[in-house]
Formats: sequence, structure tokens, C-alpha cells
Amino acid sequence: MMKMKRRHFLGVGFSVLLARPAAADAHLDLALVGGDFWTGAPHAPRTDAVGVMGDRIVAIGGDAVRSAITKKTRVIDLDGAFAMPAFIDNHTHFLKAALSLTQPDLLNVKNRAEFVARIGETARANPGRWITGQGWDEQRMGGELPSRRWIDRVTPETPVAAPRTDLHLYLLNSLALRLAGIDRDTPDPDGGVIDRDENGEPTGILRDNAKSLVDRVIPKPTPQHEESALRAAIELCHANGVAQVHVPEIDWRCHDALRRTPVARDKGLRFYSMVPLQDWRKMADIVAENGKGDLWVRWGAVKGLADGSLGSRTALFHDPYTDDPSTSGVRILPFDELTAAVADADKAGLHVAVHAIGDRANDDVLDIFKSVAEENGQRDRRFRIEHAQHVRPAAIPRFAEQGVIASVQPYHAIDDGRWAVNRIGEDRLHGTYAFGDLIRSGAHVTFGSDWPVAPMNPLLGVQAAVTRETIDGANPEGWLPDEKVSVEQALHAYTSENAYAGFQETMSGRIAPNFLADLTVLDRDITNITKADIVKTKVLKTLVGGEERFDA
Repeated sequence: MMKMKRRHFLGVGFSVLLARPAAADAHLDLALVGGDFWTGAPHAPRTDAVGVMGDRIVAIGGDAVRSAITKKTRVIDLDGAFAMPAFIDNHTHFLKAALSLTQPDLLNVKNRAEFVARIGETARANPGRWITGQGWDEQRMGGELPSRRWIDRVTPETPVAAPRTDLHLYLLNSLALRLAGIDRDTPDPDGGVIDRDENGEPTGILRDNAKSLVDRVIPKPTPQHEESALRAAIELCHANGVAQVHVPEIDWRCHDALRRTPVARDKGLRFYSMVPLQDWRKMADIVAENGKGDLWVRWGAVKGLADGSLGSRTALFHDPYTDDPSTSGVRILPFDELTAAVADADKAGLHVAVHAIGDRANDDVLDIFKSVAEENGQRDRRFRIEHAQHVRPAAIPRFAEQGVIASVQPYHAIDDGRWAVNRIGEDRLHGTYAFGDLIRSGAHVTFGSDWPVAPMNPLLGVQAAVTRETIDGANPEGWLPDEKVSVEQALHAYTSENAYAGFQETMSGRIAPNFLADLTVLDRDITNITKADIVKTKVLKTLVGGEERFDA
């Protein structure tokens, strides 16, 4: 089968040898031959060989590559393996995820007893050291929201502030509540909620902006700890075929850590860093003084929050929640303040992204983007809505019409699809995770993980987008199956569309002349296998800038 594929792609392939500055010792540094390459280029989607000089692709196709090989060229025979532009992840909370790798995994626990036991084990192993966990999901534990009473007995001397998997809700034990100064008299902060029991006492659940009450007392990791965590996280990315991540954050910690250390260049992962929208002036000053970074760490973008999350019932909807009619969600930033901040950041030439989950939040952000674009005048601004999770069908065409990028994360669909109908009912599911409709509308749609909210695994994301089979196995034909996409559409969303979303479409996201040699090699052609087998695919190699960063 491998030989048949190789002959087929040689037959339809093409050969390009770029003109490079003449030099007596000019040669390919690396030649990848005998491969089954998906280029992502619409005019020539397949080829069989790629040649690299420095960090760039300079030769494409067997004839061109062979003619440029010298004794100094390293030649790798892929033996028919499938290769493609390396994955780009559009949305990670990278430092949070990196630091969480040493915390207890709470996401896969199946019941209350197991949840309590795992936290207790961690507390006994490291008494007194804050437990922040890797995220938990009450839906996987029977549906009941945990409280401080679950864990107080096993953490008498160890503070706990464990986030829900969506990062919009914390569970605190009584010790953490005391350290944060939270009691029955503490008022809810703007854009946040402190859950209380029938007696008015805090249950330990803090939602959205209320999390800041405890964030300020959790000890910050040392710079050495942050760098060590980043290095481990980068290795995990490479093992999953990822060469670049976007980091839309609401604090400066990851940005500062990336600028403080050489870890991105040393370990070979590209970062597009975003910082809080409200700090647009500080970022504008940094750009004016230092530019927008380099090919390893770039900046010049800001990220705001319009609402919270569906799981925490803080996503903002036009109508109340079906399972809690007392609320329709929370505005993290008041509408007028969000509008003013977007307008100011855009006027300063910054790239603006805004998190929006609920249908009202998405309508609000689309309205804000429209008014700001009209006010500030025409330019290539590429506004992004992060998640674009629940969009009313009438609003879907607005993404393409306004040039707004839908930055979505497919795994959320197969995760939330188990219980979303309980939150918002059948009617509001139309337009939920509408990947297919958004792509068909002509919008730029980009894919990512939201790691650590979801796994750092693009192949899992591709399978989620293509099959939409929920993780509980209850939807074998796909949840909201009209929103399925093809494998090729998913690959474009993970590569060239993500490059576009980061202003890099002329140098990244495709196998093309003079593009960065960021490549991923897989053990099978995922465009030509059973859709259920996509997630079984293995990453064989990841190259970043022509250098092997992972070799299975």
C-alpha cells in the first residue's frame, strides 16, 4: 500500500526549487524524501519530498529535492509516512497548563469518593502546599457540584483552590477561604459570584471574577519553577505534533515568563502571546519600544472577557438558563467598558480578541467589533472571538461579513455535548459549536484545544470536529451532526487558518516555498482512514524551523 501511495503522489505532485542567494557551499541542510505530504496548498495539495535550508522550505517535490542534495545534506526517508504542516493551537493557557502538570489529575475521577481520596492523597504527600489541581468536572462525578465540606476533613492543614475544567470556577476548602478572607459578609465582586449555602455561608465555590479573591493569596511559583514547567510542557506539545501555540491570557505571567527566559527558542516552540485587554496601553508602549517580538515569541495582541462559561452558568445568554431560571449569565466586563477598551486597543494598532460563550455575549462582541471598525476606519485588524460557542443562527453570517475570526476548540463540543441541553434547552442548541455553518458561511475558522481545559492533542480535536461523537458514547452518529466538518477542513483550521489568525499566513501553516519548516509526520494518512481511527494516529516526528524536536 505504501508503494502504491508513493507512485500516486509522485504522479500528481509538483517540483519547486526556490532561487537562493548564490554561494559556493549552498546546499540543502535537510531533505525529507519518500513521504506522503499534505501541503495545505489548494493548487497542489500533495507532494512526495521537501527540502530545507536553514529554517525554511526551499525545495518541494522529488525532482527538485534530489537535485539539491549534496554530501552535507541530512536525508530522512519517511518510508511513505504522512507529513503535513505542523499543528498550531489557537488557544492555550500555557503557563497554567504547564504548572498543572505536577498537580493531581482531577478530571478523570468518576465519583465523589474518588475525588476526595485523590485530594487527600496529595495533601498527605505535601502537607501545607497549595493544591490547585488539573481541573475537575462535576458532570463526570454524577452532576453534583462539590463543596468545601467534601474535602475539609482530608485537608485540615492544606489550602485548596482547585479549578473546574473550564477555569471559570474554583473549589476552595475552608482553610483557603480563611486565607483569602472570604466569609458570609464578603460581597460578590463585579462580574463574579461567591456561592452560599442555605445559611449564607460560602460553599467554597467561586465563579469568574470572584476567583481573584483567592488568586492574590496563592503563592506565586518561582521563575525557576516556571521555566522548568514550560520546558516540560513544550516537550508535550512536540509529542503531539504542535509547533506553535497562541496564548490568549488575562494576566501577564506567561508573557513575562516567555520574555524572561530563552525557553521558547531553546526548546523550539513558537508563541503568540496575548495579555489583558484592559492593559492595552502598556502593551502599546511595549510595541512602540520593542516591536512585536520575533519568530519564537510574538506579541501585540490583547484578550478580553465578555462572559464566563456554560459549565459554570456564567456564559451570558439572552434568556435564562433552563436548569436555573434565576440567572442568564454574567458580564465579566460591563458592556460600555468592554466597548471602550476594544476601541482604544484597536486604535493603538493592537490585535484584539474577546472571549464570548453565550449567544448574548457573542452578539454583544460582534456589535462592538462592528462599531469599533466603523469608528476607527478600515485596516487589516482580524478581530477574534475566542470560543464563539453559542451563536444564534442569524448571527453566523456576521463573522464573514465583518471579517471576524471564529477561534473555536472542537473537543468542547464532544465534552459539553453530554449535558449542554440541560443548561439551555433544545432550541438554543441551534448555532452551538457551529463549525460547519461557520466554515460554509465563508468565515475564517481556527481550531485549538483551550489546554488545560481540554487535552493538548490536535488529533483528538480533528476527530471531535469530524465525528462530533460525545465522550460518553451517547452520540455515535454525532451530536448536532450537521456541524461536522471534513478532515481536510479540520487540518486547514489547525494550520493555515491559525497562521492567518496570527498574521503569519505568508510564512506558516502550509508546505510552500520560503515557508517555515515546521512539519509534523504521522504514521498514517488521516485524510484516508476510518474517521474513528483518527485519534489512534501516532506522531512520528515534529520539526520546528527544520530541526527535529520530537522523534518517536
